[in-house]
Amino acid sequence: MGRQSRSKRQKRGRAAAQLQAQNDFGSVPHSFVFHRGRGGRSLRQLVADVRRVMEPYTARVLRVRKSNSLKDFVAVAGPLGVTHFLVFSKSTASINLKVFRLPGGPTLTFKVMEYSLLRDVVSSLKRHRMHEQQFQHHPLLVLSNFGLQQIHVKLMASIFQNMFPSINVQRVNLNSIKRCLLITYDAETQLLEFRHYSVKVVPVGVSKGLKKLLQEKFPNMSRLEDISELLVKDINLSESEAEQDGPHNVTELPQAYAGRGNVKAQQSAVRLTEIGPRMTLRLIKVEEGLAQGNVLYHGFIHKTEAEVQELLARKEAKLRLKAERRQQQEAAVERKRRQREAQREKSLEGMRRKQQQEDGDSGAEDPGAPEQDAAQEEEEEESDAEHYRREVGEEPDRDLFPERSKRKRLSSGPSRLRKRRRRIPPEHPTASNPQPTAPGTPRRPRGTGHKLQRGAGAAARPRGRRKLLPKGKTIFQRLGRARKGKR
Repeated sequence: MGRQSRSKRQKRGRAAAQLQAQNDFGSVPHSFVFHRGRGGRSLRQLVADVRRVMEPYTARVLRVRKSNSLKDFVAVAGPLGVTHFLVFSKSTASINLKVFRLPGGPTLTFKVMEYSLLRDVVSSLKRHRMHEQQFQHHPLLVLSNFGLQQIHVKLMASIFQNMFPSINVQRVNLNSIKRCLLITYDAETQLLEFRHYSVKVVPVGVSKGLKKLLQEKFPNMSRLEDISELLVKDINLSESEAEQDGPHNVTELPQAYAGRGNVKAQQSAVRLTEIGPRMTLRLIKVEEGLAQGNVLYHGFIHKTEAEVQELLARKEAKLRLKAERRQQQEAAVERKRRQREAQREKSLEGMRRKQQQEDGDSGAEDPGAPEQDAAQEEEEEESDAEHYRREVGEEPDRDLFPERSKRKRLSSGPSRLRKRRRRIPPEHPTASNPQPTAPGTPRRPRGTGHKLQRGAGAAARPRGRRKLLPKGKTIFQRLGRARKGKR
């Protein structure tokens, strides 16, 4: 058969119970336990043991980095509902414990005079009682000798009471009390004793043999002839089981308690077993705020009223100076920001003005400017042709002064020389039809045609015509022979 589904009433009841549990969990105080600075293995183990004491309303696995500051923990404490910090630190002289009350303080600084770890306390017991079910509920806080009228004593009592949820005596469930935290104050030595116990309730008024039957472990009766001997004689019992109960720990249970024989309106004995850790503390000072305010109490330094007023005045002056410097910094930052904005606007305005000028020059260009440049080019070409006619006395060939691509000349700066292709001038009319040479006549070697021989035959040869180019360049050409591939 399949699992029967819950009814609507059961679902609503379950949802309401979960909501109530969440509200109850959020309304109780929570804590962070961690250490700051460099700490050894013993200090880290002490932090872990104190976390066990503060369970279940503490962060059991809290990872702390070296880069984390106190401000980081304060920032996350608000959303998580954390109300107390227990911060351990280690110096060359001792170990210190600071208790912070969030969000506005005060801060209590203790010096750890002596401490014992949980494992050390448990290992010293012959038979310990510690299991995980004990840490599902918060411990019962017991304060001893905190009724003094001194202000620092009252403040310590208030801080310790607010670290754990309050208990309504009329409605408390006895089965939720599995542990006990005892803090004792000694007015003479000004030391605090920190002890952590496990609570056990056993019935009284019956023989020890019957108690053995009511417990989980059944005794060894191999040496007995009858079970009645177990009820009459006290044999095979350990020292802790043979402990005598008295008026100091015997009470009447107002309700049934977990365990065999612990029924309502019956006499039962409450036994405490220490499970650790164990610490001896001494109050050093009390400060306002989160370790940054005025010192309300100091265990070693005592000042008069005049000295206190002088310190307060000095601190107020320091705070005023700090505020003035902060205002000056903010004013300087604002002034620099305005300067950057002004410089940025100025740069953008210049860029826009330049862009408008470029757009205006390209769009409003004089249409006659290209014709004027072309006319200048034409005049220059005509002047070259006239120069050739005047010097040579003939009309130049069309290829001698070809039409050039019309380009704009720069108005400023000297004119740039242009390279012209060398062209063959028209040949001399006498050398246009040279006489054929007889076969076998040796030909002149190349490279000697431009040099004319001196003597009688030199005058009979026609002299080479020269071609004049603009810019004063002159090229000599040998008669009767054109360049290769250009006849």
